[in-house]
Amino acid sequence: MLALELALGLVIGLTLGLLGGGGSILTVPALVYLVGQSPHAAIATSLAIVGANSAFGALVHHARGALNWRVALVFGGTGMVVAYFAARLSKFFAPTFLMLAFAALMLVVGAAMLLRRDTPTNARAPNLPLTLASGAGVGLLTGILGVGGGFLIVPALVMLVGLPMNQAVGTSLVIIALNSAAGLLGHLGDEFDFALTAIFVAAGLVGAFLGARLAQRLPAERLRQAFAVFVIALAVFLLFDNF
Repeated sequence: MLALELALGLVIGLTLGLLGGGGSILTVPALVYLVGQSPHAAIATSLAIVGANSAFGALVHHARGALNWRVALVFGGTGMVVAYFAARLSKFFAPTFLMLAFAALMLVVGAAMLLRRDTPTNARAPNLPLTLASGAGVGLLTGILGVGGGFLIVPALVMLVGLPMNQAVGTSLVIIALNSAAGLLGHLGDEFDFALTAIFVAAGLVGAFLGARLAQRLPAERLRQAFAVFVIALAVFLLFDNF
């Protein structure tokens, strides 16, 4: 199990560092189906793992100047407040419902990733109302489903807020770290495995570092499309299993 947990942690960190998201989409199903945690425990553990890896990946992106702190703090601050209160809502839903909702979200996000095309984006002044609204929406999903929201944040930052793609990835990681921290506070008292979290985080930090460095060199569009197919396939499995 240790080798499996280290491998999963590495992949999660690599995905976050490279694409600015995708950690929670992998982490929650991995913790439930491969490690054997309950959905509620997996959500809390996922928030800790994804938050730590995202914070480290953001530092690597910051070191090369690919990060907008102002947008990250406004978007992330709004998301933190919403995620904290929304985390309490997850206790009112059955575990099967949470997994079905997670799978449905994965289908939507995977389809959006697959159909999206990278087009040149003209940088413009960030739109404050859209930044606040987008942050609140992602925070809601973070608290209820344990989703860091990277594959929702990055498109929102590019298409709604107006950030260039090279800043959106690093900025997304800051926001994910903030939302995950707030969501985790809302889950205090839930079942939590510190040893398992430490293993995932340790491997994930290595993956996040490698992913952030590779982000400058690899064709992100092709990687995103391949990951989208994987996300959709995993979502179909979750829907079939829970139905």
